[in-house]
Amino acid sequence: MTTPAILPIAMLAASALIMNVAWYWHLKPPSWGMLAAIGAAWGIALFEYTLAVPANRIGIAHYSLAELKTIQEVLSLGGFVLVAWALFGQTPGPSQLAGFALIAGGAFMIFKSPLG
Repeated sequence: MTTPAILPIAMLAASALIMNVAWYWHLKPPSWGMLAAIGAAWGIALFEYTLAVPANRIGIAHYSLAELKTIQEVLSLGGFVLVAWALFGQTPGPSQLAGFALIAGGAFMIFKSPLG
């Protein structure tokens, strides 16, 4: 895999981690009002878009739309696991791990399916 093909993946990985922070970090201070939580999440998401949009624009030269979306979803799930662990001390249980494995199988099919 060439360096230009890796760049969008790295950008999408950072984007996924930041977006998961936007989605869940505001749950830590339950005293925040809804508007404060929305404002904080949107502020973080705005920064996330500065990575996601260029990642997709660069990535389309190397990947199909389905592949880009699959990369984003798999990285988002990985980002979720990291955020759930780092911020909330939660780790996936056996059934969640099995579900993640099924998702990984679906992602594999997007990239390796002969139906391409």
